Amino acid sequence: MKYIDEFQDPDLARRLLDDIHAAVTRPWALMEVCGGQTHTIIRHGIDQLLPDQVELIHGPGCPVCVTPLEVIDKALEVASRPGVIFCSFGDMLRVPGTGRDLFQVRSEGGDVRVVYSPLDALKIAQQNPDREVVFFGIGFETTAPPNAMTVYQARKLGIRNFSLLVSHVLVPPAIEAIMRSPNCRVQAFLAAGHVCSVMGTGEYPELAERFRVPIVVTGFEPLDILEGVRRTVLQLERGEHTVDNAYARAVRPEGNPAARAMLADVFEVTDRAWRGIGVIPASGWRLSERYREYDAEHRFSVSGIRTLEPAECRSGEVLQGLLKPHECEAFGTVCTPRTPLGATMVSSEGACAAYYLYRRLDLPAAAASKTAAAAEHAGASGTPAPDSTPVPTATATAAPAPHAPREASPVV
Repeated sequence: MKYIDEFQDPDLARRLLDDIHAAVTRPWALMEVCGGQTHTIIRHGIDQLLPDQVELIHGPGCPVCVTPLEVIDKALEVASRPGVIFCSFGDMLRVPGTGRDLFQVRSEGGDVRVVYSPLDALKIAQQNPDREVVFFGIGFETTAPPNAMTVYQARKLGIRNFSLLVSHVLVPPAIEAIMRSPNCRVQAFLAAGHVCSVMGTGEYPELAERFRVPIVVTGFEPLDILEGVRRTVLQLERGEHTVDNAYARAVRPEGNPAARAMLADVFEVTDRAWRGIGVIPASGWRLSERYREYDAEHRFSVSGIRTLEPAECRSGEVLQGLLKPHECEAFGTVCTPRTPLGATMVSSEGACAAYYLYRRLDLPAAAASKTAAAAEHAGASGTPAPDSTPVPTATATAAPAPHAPREASPVV
């Protein structure tokens, strides 16, 4: 497939790996920001092919995973209201709120619909003028432009029964928060290429200089990841800390000016809570004053909902790179895609989901001990037994596993 196969070439992957092995002289810890990059790394076993000195730390760049629990609870409350049609992308329906999820709201009679675009929700609003239609607008700078365009269109067309439940977050403030953490081990970043395709690279040089970390804009195919790692390692070995664009086929320095103009018109920067991490100042967007009437949080008066994260879920540590998913006591036992404790096990970009899909059968000893503990826990608490359905495991080659799904997702 054009633009896919050439970035999964095994011969080129081996050459890049040889270059990385030849360059490394000491330990380095790199964080890939995006959950899509994490899935590529785990699915293709890239981390297992790198030199032992190169550690890949999985970052917080999964939009579903960082949506805070209180926003999920607000969505559940709005979706439960009579006369509401609640529209969302499919990943969000399995994300657990306090005691239930959107699937359960639908089973209880709520009108919850999966759509493939926010414009689909706007069309539903046009077709149902006597109903309130709400779209669940989450994600990073990548999903924000179409959501902004939809609100812009609703205002332009005079569609008053449409609103947006907003939980958009921004990457640069998250990088700053990670670097300021006293437990931070990150020495360089693989920046998310799709975010930079919208926003450009202008926000990163100051971060690279202030924290003295290389930031390499990286794509999502195996060769993209390896090239990003290679360029990052070379900078680290030379003692450099600059911004390097290794995804030039998609990213221009200025990003997408039309999308940025739309974002500036519809949204304004605000403090935003990240699930498992807490509030990061100026790390999100909300609707600007001009579009405030389309804010579902205010329209349905759910701004007062406050929720605490469950203590047994350690997804916050996973999202900060402090814990690998399989190191969590609940991984693969009491926490599976069917019985998730946190969003990282549900989302198609979640690190826990990646390890569950591609690595859990590689950890027989750990799994055995955890299964025994889980069985004991389930017997005591009534928690459903772990899912035992076999799933594909990663092969330690740079080529994709032939039996693995192209778009792996635990949400089916």
